Amino acid sequence: MSGHSKWSQIKHQKGVADHKRGQVFTKLTREIIAATRQGGGEPAGNSRLRLAVEKAREANMPMDNIQRAIKRALGQGEGQSALEELLYEGIGPGGVALLVSVLTDSRNRAVSEIRNILERGAGKLAAAGAVAWAFEAKGVILIEEKNSDRAQEIALQAIDLGAEDFTLEDGLLELRTSPERFEALRAALEERQIKVSSAELAMVPKSSVTLDARTAEQTLRLLDRLEELDDVQKVYSNAEFPDEVLEQYRTAV
Repeated sequence: MSGHSKWSQIKHQKGVADHKRGQVFTKLTREIIAATRQGGGEPAGNSRLRLAVEKAREANMPMDNIQRAIKRALGQGEGQSALEELLYEGIGPGGVALLVSVLTDSRNRAVSEIRNILERGAGKLAAAGAVAWAFEAKGVILIEEKNSDRAQEIALQAIDLGAEDFTLEDGLLELRTSPERFEALRAALEERQIKVSSAELAMVPKSSVTLDARTAEQTLRLLDRLEELDDVQKVYSNAEFPDEVLEQYRTAV
């Protein structure tokens, strides 16, 4: 069942803007609002909201902010501006496929900003369906485990619990499952006292494109600029960056 994927490297999400506390909270608030409107205001019965709240707490977002966002979504607070969930497709340097997940109160602003950044970064906005076929929705769970025997044992348990596949590389165990089984698998692992490092629902590329050094750096800059937009929640790509380029870029930034 094991193969080579490097999800933790492919997904990028370097977090250049993570130090911008206000911007991070804006993105988290929008996700909480969207999750609440989709499935209600009780995290226990709304897996998307539960995941959003957990991510907010990991980012040290005050509980008052979280509760205000939930109330706002339920129409109990001020500023109930409509938020649209949109998914834009693009093509980046070297033919890299891009999916840009958006939560916005202005569709025109969002598409204009995304198009502008893509064009300035040697990319372009693509028509609906142009690259979406290259991705599939998956639950991705990462577990840090330096002991390879223990990691293999956890992986086999996870397969019995509903994981579809796993990879193990450099002390990082990656489990993948369907979105429908994601919550149950994570809960089952935690019940067995297995510490989950991260868990997310994501659009995972079916295959990756390995970039040369120059194109890799160009693509990293493009991804950063997209991720810094307030309307953009997540950016997915099928780019796989050379480790040395990724490390140099992170250090430089």
